[in-house]
Amino acid sequence: MRIIAFLLVTAACATRAPAGAPAAGGDLERWRRHAAQVTIVRDSWGIAHVHGRTDADAVFGMIYAQAEDDFNRVETNYLNSMGRLAEAEGDAAIWQDLRMKLFINPDSMKAKYGATPAWLRVLMGAWADGLNFYLHSHPDVKPRVITRFEPWMALTFSEGSIGGDIERVDLAELEAFYGEQTSRPEPRTTGGRTVPPGALREPTGSNGFAIAPSNTRAGRALLLINPHTSFYFRSELQMTSDEGLNAYGAATWGQFFIYQGFNDRLGWMHTSSTVDVVDEFAETVLRRDDRLVYRYGNEERPVTVERITVPYRTGAGMARREFTVYRTHHGPIVRSAGGRWIAIRLMEKPIEALSQSYLRTKARNLTEFRKVLELQANSSNNTIYADADGNIAYFHPQFIPRRNDRFDWTRPVDGSDVATEWGPLHPDEEDPHVVNPPNGWIQNTNNWPYSAAGPYSPKRDSFPRYMDAEGENARGVNAMRVLEARKDFTPATLRDAAYDTRLSAFERLIPALLAAFDQSSGNQPYTAKLAEPIAALRQWDRRWSVESVPTSLAVYWGEALYQLVRADASAAPEGAIEYMALRSTPDQRLDALATAVERLTSDFGTWRTPWGEINRFQRRTGDIVQPFSDSATSLAVGFTSGMWGSLAAFGTATPSGAKRRYGVGGNSFVAVVEFGRDSVR
Repeated sequence: MRIIAFLLVTAACATRAPAGAPAAGGDLERWRRHAAQVTIVRDSWGIAHVHGRTDADAVFGMIYAQAEDDFNRVETNYLNSMGRLAEAEGDAAIWQDLRMKLFINPDSMKAKYGATPAWLRVLMGAWADGLNFYLHSHPDVKPRVITRFEPWMALTFSEGSIGGDIERVDLAELEAFYGEQTSRPEPRTTGGRTVPPGALREPTGSNGFAIAPSNTRAGRALLLINPHTSFYFRSELQMTSDEGLNAYGAATWGQFFIYQGFNDRLGWMHTSSTVDVVDEFAETVLRRDDRLVYRYGNEERPVTVERITVPYRTGAGMARREFTVYRTHHGPIVRSAGGRWIAIRLMEKPIEALSQSYLRTKARNLTEFRKVLELQANSSNNTIYADADGNIAYFHPQFIPRRNDRFDWTRPVDGSDVATEWGPLHPDEEDPHVVNPPNGWIQNTNNWPYSAAGPYSPKRDSFPRYMDAEGENARGVNAMRVLEARKDFTPATLRDAAYDTRLSAFERLIPALLAAFDQSSGNQPYTAKLAEPIAALRQWDRRWSVESVPTSLAVYWGEALYQLVRADASAAPEGAIEYMALRSTPDQRLDALATAVERLTSDFGTWRTPWGEINRFQRRTGDIVQPFSDSATSLAVGFTSGMWGSLAAFGTATPSGAKRRYGVGGNSFVAVVEFGRDSVR
């Protein structure tokens, strides 16, 4: 593995052991034994290259290095995963903690830890030791809550995605249900089902491309690893051991595996999937004397009632809030709709998820990689794969319960109907996947799997509808365009393709807007007001750039138009972009442009604001969430162009009305990897 421009600084962790946080029993001796077997080298960019005698030593060293880089993020991720964020941040985090505690219980996690395979317990112990030794060695670092890490805690955060399945539970609806007794609907036997209309959802996903040797100049497989995450969301590092570990890439803060990256034989890229594996069940809940029951077929089953305590910080010290929560066999009740209580069901396999996350980093070939997938504990990630043997592949998430396809699983289903019960997981051969397609390329941009390899993709009609819940997207259309264009890719040209600036969605949308303007009457009040913006968009080449004013107009217009039609567009079978282009009315298109012009003028002083003045980021502090500012000298983050088809776009939308924005959108680890028989570049 080539590592460029090393600093001539090598330090074993064992050299730093000043008196600090107390160590119990033989802890300090064990920590020092680990540290004596670890070397951490940081290159010119500060990236840690960690080597350990054993895998456990490497885990000890890599988590120690992560703590050196940003202990706050490490701790915060575990405060979140264990439902303890309010202990640091106060009552504003109570509902987030309650959501986590509906699924994460320390006692059950400790029991699962006891059932964990011995090899994994060793790694989890090394993980906790590395963090505890860091705190012992750095008495100046004051944790907000967690003063001692325990091995079982690693099971609470086992996958590494940008948004876990649990985050599908809406906090506002959770609060509406559990916040006040008087606001909770009484159980009853009838009632419809409603799903609140969704707002414009920012595409915080990723791009992954795999290129077969036949399509490259050097005859070697290429893999593009291009996650779209919040800035500084993951740590970049390398971890190696004398037991064969040799992985480089991005590790989510606090986790002891490379989440997306490569070893010396193969690489893997994860993109957020559109598969439907988180389902809601509308429960028919009845009162029977002093107890609650719910209907399931011909049965009346008791509702499980539990108490959950959420501690939270106040100005006067710690306080506690008690909640009575409810469950059916489908899962916890998280909201109500139409007078019925809604339970949610999702993957709960922390041991298998943590095992799969780590073991794939040690796979040596396609067969071994696919063997790891048989753990079936990946619910949210598509995987794009390439290796030194020249193989490329696309794999759908492996946790996909078999369900009756006559139901619309994107909405709550009737929990009393036994036909809505989850069946066994689909085996790999029943999921959409592609291995070594004849076209020589594979792509995924958080779009459906049915265009992963162009004409050689899985066929939509061959799979249940729940294998994909969102369809194609504009980035997918653009990805196919850039990958079909050549057969002589190099790492540099694949990188350039990944940063293609075309906003393909506007190739469909802008002509519809121009037609609406051209057909409008000259005496309409907004015609004169929109003449100059329309002229700018008419001249536009549909590519973003730092200097481009039309990009700003188009993105703000697209968002405004979506807000006007979102109730129908978000549910349209043809997808939101096609709905906006074909089924929005001329008045809606023009009204949306007027809104965009007004908003740009209000936020930035003029609608003639270049895209580079909006889609910008300034890290003002070391905080995880950067502060907002109205300062005239501040830089701004605006809306991503990812929804509109740019492969290079990344970012997170910030609240409307902020004159100068700070967002959390960005990119953490990006790489183009070339796999040779004897080397990785």
